[in-house]
Amino acid sequence: MSYVKPADLVGRMIDAGSSKLGLSTRDTVLRAAMGGALLTLGAAFAITVTVQTGEALLGAVLFPIGFILLYLLGYDLLTGVFTLAPLALIARRPGASVRGILRLWALVFLGNLLGAVTVAVVMAICFTYGFSTEPGAVGLSLREIGHGRTVGYAEHGAGGMLTLFLRAVLCNVMVSTGVIAAMMSDNLLSKAVAMWMPVTLFFYMGFEHSVVNMFLFPAGLLLGADFTLTDYLLWNEIPTVLGNLVGGIVFVGLALYVTHHRPSVPPEPVTTAEPLVAVR
Repeated sequence: MSYVKPADLVGRMIDAGSSKLGLSTRDTVLRAAMGGALLTLGAAFAITVTVQTGEALLGAVLFPIGFILLYLLGYDLLTGVFTLAPLALIARRPGASVRGILRLWALVFLGNLLGAVTVAVVMAICFTYGFSTEPGAVGLSLREIGHGRTVGYAEHGAGGMLTLFLRAVLCNVMVSTGVIAAMMSDNLLSKAVAMWMPVTLFFYMGFEHSVVNMFLFPAGLLLGADFTLTDYLLWNEIPTVLGNLVGGIVFVGLALYVTHHRPSVPPEPVTTAEPLVAVR
């Protein structure tokens, strides 16, 4: 199986960040919406497996299916562009700017939100037969997840907020490692295996992923969870986005760039051993 060494991997990461900055608004939002939908369908699948089998590890092992598919199809997540886009600016790629990065992040956030909320609405309808009955075991589990990961943090005050933030940092260390792992090989099976490993770890450990949460908490609210939209934004989504940002940029993108990126240096001009003598 082919393997791309870290020094070459960083070059691919910079190319990917530069490419994403050059996408049109339409393509950026569409790719993000599809990415958010596929990822959150994978989350719904993993929760269903966990509830029906009682095996959380099995759910975590199967969760990366959506993640792997979305990146193989060229879609995007906010967590990934947090890591890749700044590298294009640091490497001084033409057209890369702070304004362009902020625009990309905003559009991908919007697209991921559209995809994730759409899946939340569809799954809530499926769990309740169009809101005509109480949700079953899987729907009740979704409802409880939303409560525990908002009000549950709030009950611990500053300590809860710190825990939430650090879980978000650790999440994107793993998820962004999964994103760039797809660039470590040109072989389809190798890409899938490399992405699967860190993403399984993140899901099983209960780390906080901003896009997955765009599904979990709206779904919980639709299913009658005992928390508010304000609770969700203040005690989950906003701190999670900030933690994902720090984890992706600092501990994945910059760490690899600083230690492995070696910009090409033009060769020094060849000089002759003895000075040239002017010909008269």
